[in-house]
Amino acid sequence: MITGQDIRSSALLTDLYQLTMLQGYFDQRMEESAVFEFFVRKLPRSRNFLIAAGLEQALAFLENLQLTAAELDWIGKHGAFRPAFVRYLEDFHFTGDVHAMAEGTIFFPNEPILRITAPIAQAQLVESRLINLLHFETLIASKAARSVLMAPDKLLVDFGLRRAHGAEAGLLAARASYLAGFAGSATVLAAPLYDIPVYGTMAHSFVQAHDDESEAFEHFARALPENVVLLIDTYDTEAGPKSCRAGAQAQPGWD
Repeated sequence: MITGQDIRSSALLTDLYQLTMLQGYFDQRMEESAVFEFFVRKLPRSRNFLIAAGLEQALAFLENLQLTAAELDWIGKHGAFRPAFVRYLEDFHFTGDVHAMAEGTIFFPNEPILRITAPIAQAQLVESRLINLLHFETLIASKAARSVLMAPDKLLVDFGLRRAHGAEAGLLAARASYLAGFAGSATVLAAPLYDIPVYGTMAHSFVQAHDDESEAFEHFARALPENVVLLIDTYDTEAGPKSCRAGAQAQPGWD
């Protein structure tokens, strides 16, 4: 069992056929350089551009690529790979070149945003994880950029952690949307990890924990006087502003 490591940097975060192809390259002593490019063939008419993102994570993956003893043990016990190939993987690391668009660059169909030039086995093994990283962040950054274009001069904040497919997706979405023009994120770890400003409001559950909305609004305003953002639609959207006014009248100086 592979434990005690960050799975995001694991060399086994790939597709099995990448490893089986490596066995074939090894058997035939194929060590020539290969060029792999990441690009998009076509886009819908209403979405005619994308924003490149994910390069920082892609480079970190390549720089730290190596197989741990536990990973090599798993490969050796899998049954599809020969001992000599497993020994070859002990010193496996990335030695190739990377050419890429800067993050935040607008690009169009058939424009490579990243190019890997490396011995074919190295270029092959990293393909799946690089696509995984670049695709996701580019997707989020492009969506965020369109949101910024549709809402100019508005404060846009990522609030997607709770719906993201795992911790990494939530954090990378915060990063990609900030890169594309969002003001910040609600995800707290994005601040110490990526230096992204974080924002927060209140939840409906806070209102529900009180006897009435006015009391909830008053208590929240007292707790965070510098960040009073209230949700007025817990029970009745039209009655919400009335509760705000009632709370303000009950507390001199709060408006």
